[in-house]
Amino acid sequence: MPDTSSPVRAPRLRARSVATHAALIAMATVMIGPFVWELVTALKPFAETTRLPPTFLPHHWEWSNFGKVFTSLPFGRMFLNTVLMTAGRTVAQVVFSAMAGYAFARMRFRGSGLLFGLFLSVLMVPGLVFLIPQYMIIQDLGWLNSLPGLIVPGMFSAFGTFLLRQFFMALPHDVEEAARLDGANPWQVFRHVALPLARPGLLALTILTTLWSWNDLMYPLVIATDPEKMTLSAGLATLQGEHFTDYSVLMAGALMATAPMIVSFVLLQRHFIQGIAFTGSKG
Repeated sequence: MPDTSSPVRAPRLRARSVATHAALIAMATVMIGPFVWELVTALKPFAETTRLPPTFLPHHWEWSNFGKVFTSLPFGRMFLNTVLMTAGRTVAQVVFSAMAGYAFARMRFRGSGLLFGLFLSVLMVPGLVFLIPQYMIIQDLGWLNSLPGLIVPGMFSAFGTFLLRQFFMALPHDVEEAARLDGANPWQVFRHVALPLARPGLLALTILTTLWSWNDLMYPLVIATDPEKMTLSAGLATLQGEHFTDYSVLMAGALMATAPMIVSFVLLQRHFIQGIAFTGSKG
């Protein structure tokens, strides 16, 4: 513990604390600024969104912009598509990444290092490189404008496998050895011992995958061209016209689309931070 009893050190510590808090407040302001601007723009009439110089607060609060979103888009259907796509991808990624991560962390087999290296090499390739091959496969399967076409390619994650492998490597071996001595097979050790201990890592991966799937734009925009099959991100992109864009309606839709993720992250941020911190503690 630092000695704060010295009359010289105490003012320095207070000044350092004030500077730290000032820097954190400044960074928080920069990060929350776009969300505040999105909110006030969603409540402006269209004329005020294009006014120069721009105004911060609207002179006339246009609450009807939120209703216009539902007349411009099949917002409810798009919301349901996004929920189903996100849920399908998240559940599948957590299950498959947990099994693969545990296998790489605890099971030794010939070529495991090479295979894991191939897994990691996928992270070095930009996602857009896979877009055309994925489209061709989905087209051949007849899954364009369908939920399977949106869900299946996102069910597997090299990053999730790496994340949970690091987490499983940080778990103590003693508990697993005790389970094996009691007669548990590898699947029982994984199911009843490793998974409960890996709960923070699983929650962290769940949150990351949910955020990524909910905000995914390029792939759903290519796969789904029918408005009834689109996700929220792709549907909102169609509100941007070549010659005219109603920014107030666009911001209202974006606000409603991002609100579930903001609320979810606020409620689960403690588990997310714990999972990420524990994952990097060993490995």
